[in-house]
Amino acid sequence: MDSGDKKIKLCDCNRSSCVNQAALSATLDSRVTFHSNLCRDEIAVVDEACRSSGDVLIGCTQEVSLFSELAEDAGAVDKLSFFNTRELAGWSAEGAMATPKMAALIAAAQLPAADPLPGVTMNSAGNLLIVGEAGAALGWAERLKAQLTVTVLMTGRAGSDAELPPVRQYPIFSGRVTSFSGHLGAFNIAWAQENPIDLDLCVRCNACIRACPEGAIGYDYQIDSTRCKSHHACLTACGDIQAIDFSRLAGEAQARNDRFDLVLDLSSAPLLNRVELPEGYLAPGRDPLDQALAVQDLLALTGEFDKPQYVAFREKLCAHSRAKKSGCSNCIDVCATQAIVSNGNTIKVDPYLCQGCGTCATVCPSGALSYIYDGKRHNYCITRTIPF
Repeated sequence: MDSGDKKIKLCDCNRSSCVNQAALSATLDSRVTFHSNLCRDEIAVVDEACRSSGDVLIGCTQEVSLFSELAEDAGAVDKLSFFNTRELAGWSAEGAMATPKMAALIAAAQLPAADPLPGVTMNSAGNLLIVGEAGAALGWAERLKAQLTVTVLMTGRAGSDAELPPVRQYPIFSGRVTSFSGHLGAFNIAWAQENPIDLDLCVRCNACIRACPEGAIGYDYQIDSTRCKSHHACLTACGDIQAIDFSRLAGEAQARNDRFDLVLDLSSAPLLNRVELPEGYLAPGRDPLDQALAVQDLLALTGEFDKPQYVAFREKLCAHSRAKKSGCSNCIDVCATQAIVSNGNTIKVDPYLCQGCGTCATVCPSGALSYIYDGKRHNYCITRTIPF
């Protein structure tokens, strides 16, 4: 008979798991009942426990579906939970010595549910920017245009062998990225259009290609400045369209900017140089396999995403700066996501970029930064790091 409101059922899985019943009974405050075939011959024990009062904790995660069906029939889904002692302790080569760990796992399973962490919400409608050389960028744009809202920013050398698609189905720009920041659902990018042909104005009539005596214009509708001899026959051919402006070659680059939910960066040198990249930004480089894997991840990043706010910040304790004199910058120096920046006398933590490593809290000398405890995640870490 179980004592208290909690019914704890520990199964040794047909006696294959090392369970020291006497030691566990003596160690735990709540009495545990021990079983060997809880999912088969002893299934009625679970059904009875679900139909009586109090919570039910079962030491088996393999048969979660079966036990959950019993709880659903009994109207007790909310009071049923599970913990895993078999894979995490009893089946180990040191299983006979794992009684303390089993006791810890059972005790952890009885902790009250932690309050949900404060968080932020990121919304992605699938508005994707593909950055890279024309061939790769346009190739992925053609594949993804039916699933995402695609924009292409061609970078790299002009006059490539790539051809713009014959039908204008998505925006295509060219230029050099001048600034880039943000996170999933809110990436801000600015670029300078330096090539004489504005792809937004160009009607792709090919008149300029036919008119150029040096063959400096490719079917990517960009002018290779190393071949162009400034005959400007293309200007005459373009006529009233006025898509060609050579003043951009003289340094008068036209600045553009926009906002995107997702970014696929195919550049050989990525736009962001960080240890941890923000969600929604993938930089697989030029390897086709890596690019395909990155695209798979991107396709899953549409919708609404709740993200925990891992770090609490108490501004009054921050020793970053006082009276315009620099103080501590430990957290800024160690942040792998660049989520922490200087903000006058204190620092500022961007919860959208923070990925919860907790390093900033460990190096903060004043206690201004602290890691927000999440009972469920903390328990998971314990069970994953103990060696047997």
